[in-house]
Amino acid sequence: MDNQRLLLFIALSFVLLMIWQAWMKDYGKHPATRVATPTAPAANRAGQSPVPELPASAARSTPASTPSVAPALPAGRVIRVRTDVLDVQISTVGGDLRRAVLPRFAVSTERPHESVILLDDRGERLFVAQSGLLATGNTAPTHHARFSAARTDYRLADSADRLQVRLHWRSPQGVSVEKIYTFHRNSYVVQLQEVVHNAGDKPWRARPYEQLLRHRPRKGSSLFLHTYVGGALYSPQDKFQKVTFKDMSKHSLSRSVTGGWVAMDQHYFLATWIPPLKAPQDFYTKALPGDRYVIGTLGGALEVAPGQTRTVAVRLYIGPKLQERLVGVAPGLDLTIDYGYLTVLAKPIFAMMRWIEELVGNWGWAIVILTILIKLAFYKLSETSYRSMANMRRLSPRLKALKERYGDDRQRLNQAMMELYKKEKINPLGGCLPIVVQIPVFIALYWVLLESMELRQAPFVLWIHDLSAPDPYFVLPILNGITMLMQQRLNPSPLDPMQQKIMMIMPIMFSVFFAFFPAGLVLYWLVNNLLSISQQWMITRRVERGAK
Repeated sequence: MDNQRLLLFIALSFVLLMIWQAWMKDYGKHPATRVATPTAPAANRAGQSPVPELPASAARSTPASTPSVAPALPAGRVIRVRTDVLDVQISTVGGDLRRAVLPRFAVSTERPHESVILLDDRGERLFVAQSGLLATGNTAPTHHARFSAARTDYRLADSADRLQVRLHWRSPQGVSVEKIYTFHRNSYVVQLQEVVHNAGDKPWRARPYEQLLRHRPRKGSSLFLHTYVGGALYSPQDKFQKVTFKDMSKHSLSRSVTGGWVAMDQHYFLATWIPPLKAPQDFYTKALPGDRYVIGTLGGALEVAPGQTRTVAVRLYIGPKLQERLVGVAPGLDLTIDYGYLTVLAKPIFAMMRWIEELVGNWGWAIVILTILIKLAFYKLSETSYRSMANMRRLSPRLKALKERYGDDRQRLNQAMMELYKKEKINPLGGCLPIVVQIPVFIALYWVLLESMELRQAPFVLWIHDLSAPDPYFVLPILNGITMLMQQRLNPSPLDPMQQKIMMIMPIMFSVFFAFFPAGLVLYWLVNNLLSISQQWMITRRVERGAK
C-alpha cells in the first residue's frame, strides 16, 4: 500500500466511521435493562407498580398499535414563573412543569428573538416534568391531583436571589401536602419540596416519585451528524447509560439504585430529576400510547404518623449542557455531553480550547489556534510522513517506467518496485504510522466541535455567525476542497488509473459532505489542510534539492 492509498483509506474510513456511529446510535446494542417482575423491589414496596397510575393498556402497547396522536394532558390553572434564566409554567394539575422557556438561548441566529422551549405540553412537542406521591389504600396527590395556588404569576425580584412557588392539596382524611418549587438566580436547578402534614388520626403512607414524560421527537439529525435524543440515567454502580425510546418500547426498566439521576437528553439541552444521593430509589421506564415515553424515579416508603410533618426534597435541572454547570449539579451529569469512546481525549481538548477562547474571546479563533497547537504537537510525526511522500514523488517517473516495462505482470512489477525502494533506501510505508497515530485525536476533536454547547451560535468572522451550523454560503467547504486539490499536487501520483480518478473525485466528494457539516468542523479541516500544505511543501522542496 503506497501513501496515496493510505490517504484514500483514511478519508473513506472517517466517512464510514460517521455512518457507523450514526447507525449504532439508532440500531446498535445498548446496555441491557432489567425488566420489572413481581419480585422486583419496585413491585414489592407498598405493592405498587414502578410507574404511577398508568393505564393497564399502556404496558401492552407496541409501536404497531400506538395511536398517531397523543392524548392531551388535563388542563388546569397555569402558574407562570419568571427568573433571569427561566420562564416556566406550572399547572395546578399535579403541579407539573408544563413549559420551560430558556430566554438566554435563541432558537437560531435567523430567529434571535425566539427563545428555546425545552419543556412543552403541546402535541408532538410534549415534554413535561411530573411528580407526586403514590399511596396504598389512601388518597394521595399524584400527577393527576388538583392543587390550589394563591397566585398565578411570579417574578424574581431584582434584589432577590431566590423565588418560591407554593401549591396546596388536602385530602378528606386530613392529610395536606404543600408542593414548594424554589428557583434561584442564575441557576437552572429547581428545588422541589413536598411537605406532608398528617392532621388525621391514622398513619399515612406513600412513596414519592418524579418522572419525565416525552413524545418521541421526529428525527432531525443528518446521516453524518447524528445527535442523541432519548432517555439517560446514572448510577454509582453502572455509571452513565442511555435508554433509547426503542429500549423503552421493548421492555420496561426497573432498577434499584442509591444515588444517581434520570434524564431526557437531547442535543445541547436536557431535563434531569436528581433525587437525594443517599436515598434508595427505583428507576423505571415505560412506553405509553401515543408514542409517549416515561423515565422516572420512585423513592422509598414515606410514613407520616398522626400530627407529624415529613418533607421530601429533590432537584430538577432544566437547561443547557454547559460543562461548568453540569459538573457542579450531580455526579456524572457532564457525561450527557457525549464525546463517544474517545472522551478521555476529547475532554482535555475541550479544556484547552475553552482556555484559548477565554484569552482571545472568540471560539472560531480558538479552533484555529488549537489546530495549530495540535499540528505543532505532531510536527515530527508529520515530517516523517511528508518526507516519505516526497521521496515517493521523486521516484514517480522511475516507478511509471517500471509500470510501462512490466505492464500487467503484477508479480515482476512488485518485485522491481521493491528492489528500487531498497536501492534508494525508501520505506513506502514510512508515512503510514505518523498519520494513523493522529486519527484518534482528529476524531476526538470532531466530537468536541459537534457536541459542545459552548459553540452553539458562537460567531467567528464575516458571514460565519454560528460555528455549530453549516456555512450558509458554502465558502469554507469550497476552500477546503481547493486545499485538498493543492495537497494532492504535492503527493506522488498513483500508478493505478482507477486510484487517480478516485483521488480527483475526493475533493469534490468532501466539499459536498462538508456543506452539511457545522462551520466549526470545516474550519478545523481547512486550517489543518493549510498547515499541512505549508509543511509538506517545505519538506518536498528540501528533499528534491537534496536529490540534485
